[in-house]
Parts: sequence; C-alpha cells; structure tokens
Amino acid sequence: MTGQQVSKRTLARAAVAATLLVLTGGGATAVAMDKSVTITVDGETRELNTFASTVGAALDAAGLRAGEHDALAPASTASIGDGSRIVLKRGRLLRMTVDGRSREVWTTALTVEEALRQLGMHSSGAVVSADRSRRIPLEGMALDLRTAKVVTLVDGGAKPREVATNAATVEELLRELGVALEQSDTVNPANGTPLTSGSRIEVTRNRVEEVTEKQKIDPPEEKVDDPELVKGTTKVEDKGEPGEKTVVFRVTRVNGKETAREQISVKVTKEPKPRKVRVGTKPVVDGAVWDRLAQCEATGNWAANTGNGYYGGLQFNKSTWDANGGGQYAEYPHQATREQQIAVATKVRDGRGGGYGAWPHCADKLGLPK
Repeated sequence: MTGQQVSKRTLARAAVAATLLVLTGGGATAVAMDKSVTITVDGETRELNTFASTVGAALDAAGLRAGEHDALAPASTASIGDGSRIVLKRGRLLRMTVDGRSREVWTTALTVEEALRQLGMHSSGAVVSADRSRRIPLEGMALDLRTAKVVTLVDGGAKPREVATNAATVEELLRELGVALEQSDTVNPANGTPLTSGSRIEVTRNRVEEVTEKQKIDPPEEKVDDPELVKGTTKVEDKGEPGEKTVVFRVTRVNGKETAREQISVKVTKEPKPRKVRVGTKPVVDGAVWDRLAQCEATGNWAANTGNGYYGGLQFNKSTWDANGGGQYAEYPHQATREQQIAVATKVRDGRGGGYGAWPHCADKLGLPK
C-alpha cells in the first residue's frame, strides 16, 4: 500500500484485526465486529469505535449511563451497527417556584427558555428569575417564575380597576401598587393568597377617629298662666336664647361612610336663656255659638283647607287672619287650634260692633245678630 494515504481509523482497525487474527484465526470476522458509532450527549457529539452490539453496551464503553430522568434514543436494548447514532439527553432537576408555589420538575432541556417551552410555561409576559438563554447545569437549578395576569382591585369602595401584574400573592400586588394597609384596614382575600388571572381583591378602609362638634342647646320653656288670655291660646313673652355645647364623638367609618358614632364627652360652653310663654286660662266665651258657626261654615272642621282661599273652621281669608293678630298663633288659620281661631274671630266680631256680619250667610241661617 506504499504511496497511499492511510487513515488513522484504518490503521486502528487493522491493528485490532491483526490482534484478533492471532487470537481467532479469522481476520474478516474481527473487522466485521468493530463498529464506528456516533454518540450525541446534550448536543455534543463524539465518535466511538466499539465491539458493542447494543446501545446500552456502547454507552458503557463510552463511560456513560442513561438515568431514569434521561432521554435515550434508540432504547438501551436496541442493536447497533457500524455508523449507528445514539442520542442521550440527560435530565436536569428544576426546583421551581411558580407564582409562590414550589414544585420540582425534571427536564432534558439545555436552556431556561427551552425548559419553559418543554414544560408548557412559555407564557407571554412571564417574569423569570434567570436569563432565558442561560444553560441549565447538570446538577439542576432553582427557578422563580411569575406569570402575567390581570386582576381586579377595589380600594376603599372606589370604582373597580383592572391591573396587569406578575405578583404572586395579594401582598406582593399591594406592595407593587403602593397600596398600604393602615389602622384596621382589611383585604380580601388575605395577604398570602396566591393570585391567578381574574382574581378580585377588595381593600376595606376602616377608620376610628374622634370628632369634636359644637351643638346648640334649645332654650328650656317656662310657662306662666295668664288669665287675660283665652284658654287654649299661648303668647311668647321672651323667645330666649339657645346655649352651646362642645361634644366629642368616637366615629367609625368604613370606606369613608359613617357606620357608628359614640358620644365620649360633652361640655356646656354657654347656658341657654329660657323661653317664657304665657298660657291662657280665660274661659272661651260663646264657645257653643262659635261651634255652631264652624259647623255651618266648614262642617265643624277646624283644620279645613279646601283651596278656595278660606281656611279653618270659621273660614278666614289670610288678610283677615293677619290683620287681627292670627300670625302670633300660626301662619294660616287652619294650622291654629280651635281656641286660637275663636280668639281671632272674637276680635273680628267685636271690631264690627259685636255682630256676626263677617259670616253673613251662616249668621242668617243660625239667626245670629249681624
């Protein structure tokens, strides 16, 4: 073979064949048993010359072994021949925390990105603790994954708003948004609750505070009998003056709305001046006559108000009522008592010389002097 290029492989095989020829006496058989096999381990390829007849034996010859979490093709028991290709992908343990929940998974992926795809976790917008292009070491690695999610936040009774976040728990979301819980504030669900897309988080603002208010004190009423006033009528002699007090309350509010109020203290800062009222004790004169007149004018209804411009049992118009002092009793006649209406009617009658001419129709009907 002088003048020809001899490859290292050919020389190696010739050496093996010569050795076997001495041992077996059959050179052709020895050459046939020697094989060239390509083994790819985690993407790296190596060549192996072996007499192994199966994949498993070839791996043993190369100092390799397929574990329970590795991927091997062809299978370990498969036969091999010259030129066979063997692919071994070794398993790597990922200690993953996905949105706050821990789990362990095995993968034959070589990079973080490839592992996420293999595990079906390659979601758009997810945040990963390691660079996606990072190669996963054979001993495995820890990986934190925060998926993208859209949640609804209601803060203190305000209008609900949608928030895009990678937060794993309610607490992380509130911290991310700068939403602080103060005093007796509560959140539902609780802080440690894992978030999922579509979660609804409600923050309730509970406040208890002291509130100081100034309040008026109504003047007390002092009544004095007056024999000059017709019974059933009153006259205010002194309106008096309201007093003032300072009141401190403990007020509870939920989302800005008052839900409870408790008085803590009260201090009078100004005493009220009493309101003095004279109460008539004079018997009603001719009460029976006025009752008969009211029966005729308004069917005895002292609160009559038909909308015709005349009011009360004796059907006063507003101008007559006011001109004869009715305003001291009520704005309109029908709002006054029977006795008060009679008191005004008596003034009207006496002002006309003692007759009932102000009620001409009923005076004629009842035979009363005009």
